[in-house]
Amino acid sequence: MKKNMSNADRIIRLVLAVTFAILWFQHVVTGILGIILLVLAGIFVITSLIGFCPLYSLLGIHTNTKEKAV
Repeated sequence: MKKNMSNADRIIRLVLAVTFAILWFQHVVTGILGIILLVLAGIFVITSLIGFCPLYSLLGIHTNTKEKAV
């Protein structure tokens, strides 16, 4: 698995994940939408930590400029 996410992409995902978690814990977003946002936040955190997004691979997107797309 080669990294296909740039540092900016990873930071944006982490900021969104924190925002979604804050909205959930402050009870701004609840119910099914809140659960969906928490799951999405978890996915964002995991993909940010490993630097690889499976959806990017399927769509042929490669935002990491340090490594060439294969």
